[in-house]
Amino acid sequence: MTEAILLVGGKGTRLRPLTVHTPKPMVPAAGVPFLTHQLARARAAGVEHIVLATSYLAEVFEPYFGDGSALGLHIEYVTETEPLGTGGAIRNVASRLHSGPDEPVLIFNGDILTGLDIRALVATHEESGADVSLHLTKVDDPRAYGLVPTDPTGRVTAFLEKPQTPEEIVTDQINAGAYVFRRSVIDTIPAGRPVSVERETFPDLLASGAHLQGMVDSTYWLDLGTPQAFVRGSADLVLGRAPSPAVPGRCGDRLILPSATVAPDAKLTGGTVVGENAVIGEGARVDGSTVLSGAVIEPNAVVTDSLIGAGAKIGTRSVLTGAVIGDGADVGADNELRDGVRVWCGASLPAGAVRFSSDQ
Repeated sequence: MTEAILLVGGKGTRLRPLTVHTPKPMVPAAGVPFLTHQLARARAAGVEHIVLATSYLAEVFEPYFGDGSALGLHIEYVTETEPLGTGGAIRNVASRLHSGPDEPVLIFNGDILTGLDIRALVATHEESGADVSLHLTKVDDPRAYGLVPTDPTGRVTAFLEKPQTPEEIVTDQINAGAYVFRRSVIDTIPAGRPVSVERETFPDLLASGAHLQGMVDSTYWLDLGTPQAFVRGSADLVLGRAPSPAVPGRCGDRLILPSATVAPDAKLTGGTVVGENAVIGEGARVDGSTVLSGAVIEPNAVVTDSLIGAGAKIGTRSVLTGAVIGDGADVGADNELRDGVRVWCGASLPAGAVRFSSDQ
């Protein structure tokens, strides 16, 4: 396998309240745009040619990644004029593929951070003789996902909608968003209309007697669909829990980019990332958080599991937990912002404006 399709930039991104100009795959995670980690892992697995299937804000990808040569790749870009869904996006880029009819093509989702052994998935595909092979992962609570049961040989037997009752939970295996397609199968997807690979392509293939093989790999998997998950993923990259050859530095408790300024007595832990030209003041404590470029954390502020947008400012003694602070926002001194709070880009909170705990 030497080529892949990467599905990126859908309009459904749930990070848009953070930054109005940057689609989620380009928001820095562990110091580089998240998409860089995806591309670097594919290259490490032997992929040489990648087609980016893009839609929302597609114009930001090519200026940054160019032809891919800096990553040792050949990258091409195909932009949808109308939303086509996952299956439609795959079919839309088929003409750019170079593989022969029986050769494997890797397809993966730009919203998923995973430790998947890509070479093992390809090997499973080739050894089983499957038409399509799917990365499956096990989850503790599968009620939020469609289920993918398999027989003892790993062959997929069904695609089941989200279970509504305990009796419907027949497996804890779910579709993890990475596939290997036989090249000829891609051409069977209808062209020019929206197609869901999960709800249409896979069930139709199964009904027609095609061989769909599952490979369970539960080493690391995280859907980055929410800001909190994105922060967790960035921290896990820094901590080394999520593997990536693109992390710009050694794994550890923190990642400080060279142009950032951190006070000597500031405490950074839990995989915290401090972006370019960001400033962390004296006595500040930042744990498991992402601080984007040019942001300022003033003295004695405490920031935990939060995402601080580019150019934002967190006032002295403010306490943030599980917060998302938009680009350019100004949180004044002595505020207390708790789990799930969003501060819109450019918004300003006066000193002491918000408090969750008592005054005692």
